[in-house]
Amino acid sequence: MDLRHAIGAPGHTPQGNPRIAASVLNGVMRFATWSLAAAVALAGAFLPAQNSAPEKSPVGMEFVKAAPGEFMMGCSVDDGGCNDDEKPAHRVQITKAFEIGKYEVTQAQWQAVMGSNPSANKGEDRPVETVSKNEVQEFLSRLNARNDGYKYRLPTEAEWEYAARAGSPAPTGAALNEVAWYAANSGDETHPVGQKKPNAWGLYDMLGNVREWVEDQYSATYYANAPLADPTGPAPGQGGGGRGAGRRGRGAADQPFAPQQGGGFRRGGFGRGGRQLPVVRGGAWDNPAGFVRITARYHYYGPTLRVSDIGFRAVREPALSQGAH
Repeated sequence: MDLRHAIGAPGHTPQGNPRIAASVLNGVMRFATWSLAAAVALAGAFLPAQNSAPEKSPVGMEFVKAAPGEFMMGCSVDDGGCNDDEKPAHRVQITKAFEIGKYEVTQAQWQAVMGSNPSANKGEDRPVETVSKNEVQEFLSRLNARNDGYKYRLPTEAEWEYAARAGSPAPTGAALNEVAWYAANSGDETHPVGQKKPNAWGLYDMLGNVREWVEDQYSATYYANAPLADPTGPAPGQGGGGRGAGRRGRGAADQPFAPQQGGGFRRGGFGRGGRQLPVVRGGAWDNPAGFVRITARYHYYGPTLRVSDIGFRAVREPALSQGAH
């Protein structure tokens, strides 16, 4: 049968039973609908998880899902600015998906949880800063006490670099001025989150604006012995070596401070009394371009330090999987 005749194509008169024409037309339309639905489902199956729509926490923190994968961590190819503690470059596997903050935690979000705003550069939509690592852990503990189905924590150093790279092998991922607030363009202050371009996974300010606390403790030699899968930093007591760099930032540190090599950092993986030092990543508004690099590692005085160029972003995962870290 000529299909044009069966469905009444323009200029033709249906031949035979009209019910046949209606049946054929209905079949053609159902097939087209099914094909479109199948195509949409198939396309969705191959969309990278990193591009999924961000979901908000009860205090308005947005998260982007990072799928499991692997990458080369440490000194980028052809990056002449690397320090010894960024070497050797080594393969790392992230075996479990996690959600990481689309933005650095803002002052409004901190205020909503903690009831105060210690930041030196005031602005509700600017990143919170002048917060110690211990205070950040208290913020996350209070979020977890809300029992919203997620566990909130700091990213590991490996998770942070995995998300910051977003698949790029380059030291900054893009032209630095397009993605970061740093010494050359910041006007000596922080800026509202999300004003620069995001990286390929939709994450903003992974470089610049404020440096970010991560979960790990520092060791200058850790990369030489780091495990392949899900590294979480050195065991207690494993530190040593390293360097200091960059400005310290304005703020109210609550303990004595001994500047070395430009301020803010201490040589070695340990502070006073043999304390292991926490790691900070990402560069800040007061750093020159050479320090605002994805692989740059910083270790500050200790977990009680507060300065105006350090903030953080959170990671969350379903509460049932919290035994992973």
